[in-house]
Amino acid sequence: MEVGVFIPIGNNGWLLSETAPQYKPTFELNKQITLAAERHGFDFALSMIKLRGFGGKTEFWDYNLESFTLMAGLAAVTSRIKLFGTAATLVMPPAIVARMATTIDSISNGRFGINLVTGWQRPEYSQMGLWPGDDYFGDRYEYLGEYATILKELLETGQSDAKGRYFQMDDCHMKPVPEGDVKIICAGSSDKGMAFSAKYADYSFCFGVGVNTPSAFAPTNQRLLAATEKTGRDVRSFVLTMIIAEETAKEAWDKWELYKSGADEEAIKWLGLQSAADTKSGSDTNVRHMSSPVSAVNINMGTLVGSYEEVAAMLDEMADVPGTGGVMLTFDDFLEGVEKFGTRIQPLMKSRQHIQLEAAE
Repeated sequence: MEVGVFIPIGNNGWLLSETAPQYKPTFELNKQITLAAERHGFDFALSMIKLRGFGGKTEFWDYNLESFTLMAGLAAVTSRIKLFGTAATLVMPPAIVARMATTIDSISNGRFGINLVTGWQRPEYSQMGLWPGDDYFGDRYEYLGEYATILKELLETGQSDAKGRYFQMDDCHMKPVPEGDVKIICAGSSDKGMAFSAKYADYSFCFGVGVNTPSAFAPTNQRLLAATEKTGRDVRSFVLTMIIAEETAKEAWDKWELYKSGADEEAIKWLGLQSAADTKSGSDTNVRHMSSPVSAVNINMGTLVGSYEEVAAMLDEMADVPGTGGVMLTFDDFLEGVEKFGTRIQPLMKSRQHIQLEAAE
């Protein structure tokens, strides 16, 4: 099973809490996290794009770096780990993204991939006068399909003349093409999102579900496998998971309860309001999952809380779910968390034994 880190490009990572670690995003912080992940054999690092935060007492995600320029910097200081940048496709034309990806491919010697997002939070784009109207909520995967077609044509052949409802290329050229195989990842969990990933993506990342219920995301994998049966492509899930691990289970649970007690209710309310603004996408989207009141303190990503041994066993259980390609991990404290994972959790995992063998060689 592959393991990646969802690096904290926004302030405070993925905990909407006044009692969780408080920090601003910097290149230096993300460099240290990514270098530590590389040292411990992580397979990839991915950064998101967020153009407006949720506010609240913690100013959650009000401070954010830009994904492609961050990953270009990380490409220059790493040597092995795969890097994924996120394209806000509503405001970043595919021909420009293709050229930026080719540049980072050159910097990284073939280690770059692209995460495509359609955009679900209207204020991110309306604040710049770039929101196309609420019909976009229902049409966004048709838009993204045209986008991905052009992007892949340019990355693979250096030319696109595609013409559709949203894009019209006029003998568009791009040289050079990447030396590496630029993989595409997408996070759609709706039926339309699954159909898109099955047709265009190499990986689909989904949310883990619940606290210490490591295989509860299995129905999402089953839906993706059903979608890929129609396209004949092998697309695996990367499961978004938060790790809170300590020497003893009690220490870990005490931390989790502390973070929940400080939930930033104002920021959580903002998330709920933005989710409610989309009345066209149905009830099965990622943002509906994120805004659920069940565990909004960490946007309802799957959470593993316990001792190092317990967390290792739960990660192995995730690896056994059919269709799982890997996990994308977040932590309360990223520097500390990556180190604990590499030295205390990963050595106990059956699904990561190959990393231990490589380290011994």
